Amino acid sequence: MEWMNSNMQEIEAKNISNREQKEKIAKEVALKAKDGDVIGFGSGSTSYLAAKEIAKRMEEEGINITAIPTSFEIKALCQNLKIPTASILEVRPDWAFDGADEVGKNDNILIKGRGAAMFKEKLNMVNAGITYILVDDSKFVDKLNEKMPIPIEVYPEAVSSVKEALLDLGAKECLLRKAEKKDGPVFTENNNVILDTKFVEIYETLEEDIKSITGVIESGLFIDYPIEVLH
Repeated sequence: MEWMNSNMQEIEAKNISNREQKEKIAKEVALKAKDGDVIGFGSGSTSYLAAKEIAKRMEEEGINITAIPTSFEIKALCQNLKIPTASILEVRPDWAFDGADEVGKNDNILIKGRGAAMFKEKLNMVNAGITYILVDDSKFVDKLNEKMPIPIEVYPEAVSSVKEALLDLGAKECLLRKAEKKDGPVFTENNNVILDTKFVEIYETLEEDIKSITGVIESGLFIDYPIEVLH
């Protein structure tokens, strides 16, 4: 049995909402790939479709692409599609693409991290020249953080003190994300936990203030990064 093909069947079995629109966006971003590009591959369903479109171009046109994946799932997909991968420790992305959970009115405030990969997603974003945010119409909201919490990756032993500090910053809800089909919390690929947090208000320096708390590894709040939203 081919192990990777067996694993990929499970990944591909997931349902993708608004698939037609997401496939259109995936094809649009795949056309931006040039021979020799190093590209940050984000996580989520639209990123999954974009990876497949890039692999198609590689096969049909003979272009060479190196991917910097942000999650185990995307790395496994790249391996299955025969897209070479590298670590951001080795190479810097020329550009990147990723999804979002919510996009604010001005298009430059995002919430990401429902898939618990926001640390590597933000690492790609700050190092890439431009990141294309791939979203369908359902991701645009009038007010961020009303429905979707801001995920905050936290060193496990710091959970109590971080919760207290987040409440001091104006959090009205701060819940440890529980795992499905196992006891206990979700652990990220960095062996940390996630606090799903809602704030009374998202103000200009909130992302910076969250990051200043000892024990916080990263947040899923993205304010004023070099992005272009494709939808």
